[in-house]
Amino acid sequence: MALATAAPGPLAEAPVAVPADFVAEARALMRTVTCQGDGPLPHDLDAATAAAYCRKQSKAIAAYRDRYLPLAGPFLARLRPAGTPTTVVYPFGGGDLLSALTTYPDARDLTTLSLEHAGDPRRLSAIKTREQLADSLELIRATSNGLLYASDSKTENLMKGQRGEIPGQLAFFLTALAIHGFEPVSLKYFKVEKDGTLHYYTAAEIAALEGQEARLLRGKWTAPDFSTAFSNSELTFVKKGEDPSTAARVHRHIAWDLSDAALARTGIIAHLEGKGPVAAMTKAASYLLWRDDFSRIRKYLLGHMTLMISDSTGIPPHWARPAGFVQETYGAFEVSFLEASEACNAEFKELWASQPVRKLPFRYGYLDGLKDGDKPAGRYHLLVTRKATGK
Repeated sequence: MALATAAPGPLAEAPVAVPADFVAEARALMRTVTCQGDGPLPHDLDAATAAAYCRKQSKAIAAYRDRYLPLAGPFLARLRPAGTPTTVVYPFGGGDLLSALTTYPDARDLTTLSLEHAGDPRRLSAIKTREQLADSLELIRATSNGLLYASDSKTENLMKGQRGEIPGQLAFFLTALAIHGFEPVSLKYFKVEKDGTLHYYTAAEIAALEGQEARLLRGKWTAPDFSTAFSNSELTFVKKGEDPSTAARVHRHIAWDLSDAALARTGIIAHLEGKGPVAAMTKAASYLLWRDDFSRIRKYLLGHMTLMISDSTGIPPHWARPAGFVQETYGAFEVSFLEASEACNAEFKELWASQPVRKLPFRYGYLDGLKDGDKPAGRYHLLVTRKATGK
């Protein structure tokens, strides 16, 4: 007599890998570096030291929020045509979510890409002494001043933010949210796979990567002193009081060398291509888009952007025009702020000279490189690169 066999039961489902979320650390860091809110400082930080920092930093934040933003915001709004994509890509953007939100305040999906790593949000809780806190806050104040007062972050300041107890790039991102009236609802970290998909790190994966410091991405840059798990960040945020289930926006920062050889080793371009049409921007970008060894990121932009707002570190006319773009100049341009291609310099000088003088009442990235004695003459300039109608 055959023995009865039990019917097979349902297959056990594989456990779902839940990404680690550091939103609590992000909120604590935002409270500390932006001096916003009335709640107590996190982690028993020394109140007197924080207050000394806030007396200075609040003035810098107010300079951007109350003086620069009311001037630049309406001006930039007039440059954005109806139907501008709400997906934004900002190469060589460093920690500059601030300018991205100023330039494209309706953006729902923003990506910045640069050599700087986002940073470890847990380090704030490791600060134990008043001296350590004072030094960490002073570094943030000093390195963010250029962005808040002059809408431009110097390379040396971005490099300094790669080390220390308060993550510089993440602090810049959170300052941008505060100035524009947003608050974080999620902070996750990821890596970009070769096919362009994103893999979000779980708590177990982050623990396994402890001790493996993020690597230097370019020869003369400052090496980070935190885990490689904290290189690329995804910050989800909303306007204060909005429902995250319906109104959430996302900012991703990808730390990578955008030169052709380095991009060929990653899925970053595939990831960006999956976004479809985008609005783009760049400023104070060392004229890298003028160079032949940055052709991959330039070709991506020309193939996917409908609008780019930039300073003279944008895309030169001999690449923009054949791709179906027209360019409109503002302010004055005579020569690049840094030494760069003579041919591209001549192109841009001719472009500005060929168009009516359109006043620009605020700084957007580099100054014109024309000298007044030993110093730049201080002339502002801006370039709009827009897809031609019907192209």
